[in-house]
Amino acid sequence: MAERVKVRRLSPAEGQRLQRIVRRGESKQGGNAVRWRRATMILASVGGNTVPVIARLVAADEDTVRAVIHRFNEIGLDRLDPDWAGGRPRLLSPGDEDLVAVTATARPTRAGLPFTHWSVRKLAGYLGDRADHPVRIGREAARVLLHRHRITFQHTKTWKDSTDPDFEAKLDRIEEVQTHQPGRTFAFDEFGPLGIRPTGGTGWARERRPDRLPATYHRTEGVTYFHGCYSIGDDTCGASTTGTRAG
Repeated sequence: MAERVKVRRLSPAEGQRLQRIVRRGESKQGGNAVRWRRATMILASVGGNTVPVIARLVAADEDTVRAVIHRFNEIGLDRLDPDWAGGRPRLLSPGDEDLVAVTATARPTRAGLPFTHWSVRKLAGYLGDRADHPVRIGREAARVLLHRHRITFQHTKTWKDSTDPDFEAKLDRIEEVQTHQPGRTFAFDEFGPLGIRPTGGTGWARERRPDRLPATYHRTEGVTYFHGCYSIGDDTCGASTTGTRAG
């Protein structure tokens, strides 16, 4: 006759822990019904119940009850924890994730593509078609990855600055004329053709760190800026020019 399957003698700490789990119920165990059912099996066995009785009590298969009791006798309370599977294997390595983030924050034109910013669909398609290092990623996975790396879709910022060493002195002179001769001064300026300046646009960038573009593209032939103030009463004109030469 086969030996009856039953739980070994419990330590006081094990008994108290099992009673707390069963009394609190599965709803108070973070929804973990597995831990509650296994604790109930162990206490029922401690109370002298046979495997068939315990199986009917918790609505489980008899072989499941035997497996829980045998495993508890081997490793103790750790047997109460669910045997979660490992889940789907990780498809992207940390290096792949970094590549997705770097590609998203770079302009598509740098990769020779005929558009100015990535959509999630275009980004996923480009990464999957890379010849040197293809990265297979779906749209939703790419969106979640960018969010985890704090990369958001933002408006690009532009700025303009002068490299003229006398820039501040010229500004002081202009302000002086406008302050002391406000009724007789006519100011005009000529900036030249600005049709090639870029628009701000949009793109993916680190959170609160939007991509920045210069207000004008590099001009290979240089450019000269002229600013003049004409005094109508004195019939005099004060002018200044700022020139930049192609380097």
